[in-house]
Amino acid sequence: MAKRRQLRGFDLKQIFGFGSLIGVDEAGRGALAGPVVAAAVLVSQEFLEGRWAVGKSGRVNDSKQLSAAERTVLWAEFEELVAQGQIHATFGVATVAEIETVNILGATKLAMRRALEGIFPATAFLKKSEPDLFATEVEKSAFQPTVSCQILIDGLPLRNFAYPHQGIVSGDGRSLCIAMASIVAKVTRDRLMDELDKIHPGYGFAQHKGYGTEEHRDSILRLGRSAVHRDSFLRKLYAQQRDLQGQMILFD
Repeated sequence: MAKRRQLRGFDLKQIFGFGSLIGVDEAGRGALAGPVVAAAVLVSQEFLEGRWAVGKSGRVNDSKQLSAAERTVLWAEFEELVAQGQIHATFGVATVAEIETVNILGATKLAMRRALEGIFPATAFLKKSEPDLFATEVEKSAFQPTVSCQILIDGLPLRNFAYPHQGIVSGDGRSLCIAMASIVAKVTRDRLMDELDKIHPGYGFAQHKGYGTEEHRDSILRLGRSAVHRDSFLRKLYAQQRDLQGQMILFD
């Protein structure tokens, strides 16, 4: 629990000099099936020093370190915090088709951008001079002042990303807002996989959420791929199966 309290302390240091922090994390990057989901959670200095953060944020951790029940309880509390205006929380999704088109890294960046766009457009972070006094009303309405916000993304910094940010390695275990984002992303994706389980029965999506468990791999080899499996992720599985079949023929 003491380690979990350090997450809030980390964010209090990171927010110094900024108006707010946004933590960003993803879920589903390594799965064999289903979309990749990213989430963004904005917190303020007032929130970090407020009653909920001081008294209850010690229960927040990297989503992988929490049980499904713990994540569900925290998700409900996050929804209440959003309704009260204490935090902002959004998510973005990149589809299987997008994963196949731009690869998993590109799709993860796409999902993260969509999550962040739910809070601020990327243009809000561009440094611009004050708009011309003689600008048209359309030009004035398009003007966006610089946003005083620090974006923390779990992992290494992303190249060619629309939003200026800081990469925090193992950030979901170090930063409160990143850990909160990891929970939002995980719960959102789990619920999407539960729905896909109803559409594509037999693969066990509701149990393993699309990850490469032994049961999932066996179901793919038995039933073939579904419309929500990632072809690029299945090549290794099929190659291993061909090698195994070749060995069986060789020693038959």
